[in-house]
Amino acid sequence: MKPTASSRRSFLFASGPALTGAWLAANWPTIVAAAQHSHSSAQTAPEAFTFLRPAEVADVDAITAQIVPSGKTPGAREAHATHFIDHSLTTIFAWRAASFRVGLGQFQTNFHSVHPAAGAFAHVSPEAQIAYLKSVEETEFFQTTRLLTLLGMFSSPKYGGNFNEVGWKMLGFVDEHVFSPPFGYYDAQYTGFVPYAPEKHT
Repeated sequence: MKPTASSRRSFLFASGPALTGAWLAANWPTIVAAAQHSHSSAQTAPEAFTFLRPAEVADVDAITAQIVPSGKTPGAREAHATHFIDHSLTTIFAWRAASFRVGLGQFQTNFHSVHPAAGAFAHVSPEAQIAYLKSVEETEFFQTTRLLTLLGMFSSPKYGGNFNEVGWKMLGFVDEHVFSPPFGYYDAQYTGFVPYAPEKHT
């Protein structure tokens, strides 16, 4: 879980089973709604959270920043993943909101017992954060936070997630949704296809 490219890959691979195509397809409309709200909040009032309390925001933001750290490439903080998480807990993951809050409370209480002078998880050094996260990596709370962080990182900018395409840039993905026929020998003679117009990203 060190803030390196290797650790980023580890987090992404570990979350693979939760990000199946079937799950995304079933929940995509709500994911889009959460992404749109995340984008709007980040643009107009980054401090406005609807689910997370101020003390919770700081710790959740610090956790996401370790899941996808900033470095040579932007991370979860630049993608405004905490805003995505905040709204997701009142929409697509509302059914886990109560357990998330309980888990976060346990996370904070246990951390304080280990670091009584620190005050909060967000206030300690990255090394101390990493050491503590290693001890809770298998908990439901951390697994949920990781999943929501990744959804916030890689949502299409068209729908508000993946702010400024930071997630796509990290993966080296280029959004090119303009197609020109023929695609192969099977439609080389087909003249009825009309290419999609290029999308304008704002």
